[in-house]
Amino acid sequence: MMLQISLGRIKHIALFAALIMVITGCGAGNTNSADAVGKETKAQDTSGTSGELSKGGELSFALATSPDTLDPHRSGYAVAVRVIRTIYDSLVVQLPDHTIGPWLATEWSISPDKKSYTFKLREDVKFQDGTPLNAEAVKYNFDRIIDPATKANNSVALLKPYTSSEVIDEYTVKLNLETPSEAFLGNLSQALLGIVSPTAAKKDGDQFGKHPVGSGPFKFVKWDENAEISVERNPDYSWAPASVDNQGAAHLDTIVFKIVPEEATRIGSVQSGQVLAAETVPPQNILSLKSDPNFQLLQANTVGLPYTLFFNERRAPWNEVKVRQAVQLAVDIDVIVKTLYLGTYERAWSPLSPGIFGYDESLENAVKPDPDKANQLLDETGWVRGADGIREKDGKKLTLHYVDGSPNREKRNDIAAIIQQQLKPIGIDVDVEITKDVGTVIYTNGAYDLYGNSQVNSDPNALYSIYHSIDPNADQLTLPGLADPELDKLLEQGAVEADPTKRLEIYTKVQHYIIDNAVVLPIYVFPYTVAAAESVEGLKFDTLGYPLFNDVSIKQ
Repeated sequence: MMLQISLGRIKHIALFAALIMVITGCGAGNTNSADAVGKETKAQDTSGTSGELSKGGELSFALATSPDTLDPHRSGYAVAVRVIRTIYDSLVVQLPDHTIGPWLATEWSISPDKKSYTFKLREDVKFQDGTPLNAEAVKYNFDRIIDPATKANNSVALLKPYTSSEVIDEYTVKLNLETPSEAFLGNLSQALLGIVSPTAAKKDGDQFGKHPVGSGPFKFVKWDENAEISVERNPDYSWAPASVDNQGAAHLDTIVFKIVPEEATRIGSVQSGQVLAAETVPPQNILSLKSDPNFQLLQANTVGLPYTLFFNERRAPWNEVKVRQAVQLAVDIDVIVKTLYLGTYERAWSPLSPGIFGYDESLENAVKPDPDKANQLLDETGWVRGADGIREKDGKKLTLHYVDGSPNREKRNDIAAIIQQQLKPIGIDVDVEITKDVGTVIYTNGAYDLYGNSQVNSDPNALYSIYHSIDPNADQLTLPGLADPELDKLLEQGAVEADPTKRLEIYTKVQHYIIDNAVVLPIYVFPYTVAAAESVEGLKFDTLGYPLFNDVSIKQ
């Protein structure tokens, strides 16, 4: 007997979502769509209250960094998703109430052992190159992701534990899993598992990310490296999900994504009218934009894993818990967040962000700065102060190699500078390296003691790919370099546990293990902000905090 799920809602997921809201104190409510600050609520209004809906026009939208690729299966950058979501569709959609609804798939069923999902697809969808989006196309996509030759990035973790697909008929496909997964269906809604045109992907091979073809509301036009990316309306589009109001072709003619890494230039371009909207508003500009009647400020907290500093436990002495705990007690995260973000970012306390299932509020304020205790722990581990105040042991100085990327995204380089100053009084010398080649330094060579990252995700199973020891021969190193069977077991249980209460207990233990053992330093929860001209209407965010452009129009 199969568990049938139809176009309405999924009952057991609805109950699961309800539990999320109770557990998090309804914190997820702030992540479902754009939080308009002040008067800007009309920026979400597509009902026509401000007059007849404007059709056509070009939206210029400034990005904070350049996407790595527009191939969703190979991308590892959140900024790429801003563009990717305009070009590609997904099998299902996560709705504002956190239930899962239909998109390219009209209905689906789950086998009793929860190791296979059978999807019935819409029969009217074509890729932007005119080829049909059918069961064969879906099979090609997911097989492509797990093919080592693809060199897939975040999509592999999202698709896990997928093993194979079976084409039942032209518009019915069965996906097979190695083990049950409570995160799998929700993960299928994410943009990095968007469905690409098999014809185009085969034709362009490694260059597909520069010539993307999907079935989404906008078609790729061009990419001028480090300058701009252009997409245009897909006039045939008529299969939007229920997360947007406009079910047909986009209102806009085109979107031009301008790549403007420098903060002052990016926000100044909105204020001067060079672009109509810009993302990632610096804290110092938020108050002035909120009070300016010519602009609107839209915001949504991202959900998943907050910006977190990871110790590399593959390198001594950071494989010693007392040494890590000394750093944990010496770093004043409140000072960092208040100084750099001026009250516009929330401090993070857990490896999970508020608003995601399982977030443990009891960790808030659980760790407080204690320099005396930090010094005591370092004394206990045999690190003694040298003449210059830096601790030494066996002829080696206690140096922490802190690596961060360039450009200075979200003032992360400044975090490194503050921590460098905060650790000096307890005798730790912080060596800061700023690199443009994070992939090689961090994920290939593992040449760091401390490095920060975050991840947008809809399920706590996101912790698995970060903290599980996985395969030591894997192509990409895990950030903390953990290898603890106790934590591995918990993460494995959390991935398959269907009972929400038991699953909550598992992830509570996981979070406490990570914080109690000072595996990481959670720093901040990133609020995705967009500054826009008053003429921009209908911009919304999805449940993960990514912008949706289906409903956007420009008021004439």
